[in-house]
Amino acid sequence: MTQPYIHQEKEKIREEVDKYLLEYVVNMQEEEIHSIVDFMYKTLHFNKSLKWDKNVKSVSLVTTVKDLIEVYQLRSKIYKEMHYDKEFPDTIKGLNFDLYDLHSAIVYSKSKEGITGTCRIIFDSTDNLPLDKNFSLDYLRVKGKKLAELSRLIIDRQTKSLSQEPRLLTLGAYTVMKKNAMTTLVSVMIEEHYKFYQKFGGFSVEERLQTYGSLETPFIVTSWEIAEISNFFKKVFLSL
Repeated sequence: MTQPYIHQEKEKIREEVDKYLLEYVVNMQEEEIHSIVDFMYKTLHFNKSLKWDKNVKSVSLVTTVKDLIEVYQLRSKIYKEMHYDKEFPDTIKGLNFDLYDLHSAIVYSKSKEGITGTCRIIFDSTDNLPLDKNFSLDYLRVKGKKLAELSRLIIDRQTKSLSQEPRLLTLGAYTVMKKNAMTTLVSVMIEEHYKFYQKFGGFSVEERLQTYGSLETPFIVTSWEIAEISNFFKKVFLSL
């Protein structure tokens, strides 16, 4: 990729960032803005490099700065509503992102009103996965599993198609895993949700945690072997 092309892409991102900062009256130093622009460029570049099933049109990977900013805004909005903003704080006022976005597939669903739901699939790296801070996944790595972690699963409760969003985002996560040769998707959820997810096939409980980070709520650590999907999953999700 040539330097002129990279410069041009960063200029486009800078324009959108400046619009956001002006609209929401966010004051930042020039050095900070430059850092955010570089961060967004790298995040978009990673997503553009991923393989995707072109037949899947109801959900997409983030490839434009406008959609990326809208995803960050939705994360911020919902985490505040759920009182999770202390565990997952905004990096900039109204924008929720962190370093894991740099090697994450960011998936979203969208209506005429805007982005209605999003999640990210964090690819394993030398920095490990966020889950490793609470429960080591090394025993899966030594088995040769190609890990990714489902994270930042966000749905706008005000959307009219609320019942569709979990299905669309699940399809997006599965598509990312399958097309990019990842074997195992790990995640953290409450026990109640697992009753549904175990219908997918290949779902297992790896550990039960009494707390997670600063959240004083019992959670379970799960793994999903996507090669073992059930007929239920094929019927409900792959027919979308």
